[in-house]
Amino acid sequence: MRSANRGPIKTITRIRLKRGDQVQVLAGEDRGKGPAEILRVLHETGHVIVKGVNMQTKHVRRSQEDPKGGVREQEGKVHASNVLMWSDKLKRGVRLRYEVRDGKKVRVGTCGTVFD
Repeated sequence: MRSANRGPIKTITRIRLKRGDQVQVLAGEDRGKGPAEILRVLHETGHVIVKGVNMQTKHVRRSQEDPKGGVREQEGKVHASNVLMWSDKLKRGVRLRYEVRDGKKVRVGTCGTVFD
């Protein structure tokens, strides 16, 4: 048991997804949406930010960079377990595994598609 003054235990989740990958959303308000592109991968928290998914409003104060200010829409994070890699072959999401092919470690979908 950790003492109260040391803070939370930090773990880094291993995510097989990369920026620019096409994914399908499995859970939440945007369930079934896909293919959608990954904009960022947050390894520290195990989340991804997907284009057009989990849209949130942000109130922006006026500043020199943004003299108008106002309400903006931006993508929120989604847990990596709630997305699957999009397969053009099957037209749906598939799970990933790693294989060594020709001496190179590549990502392979359950349908046999190589993604790297």
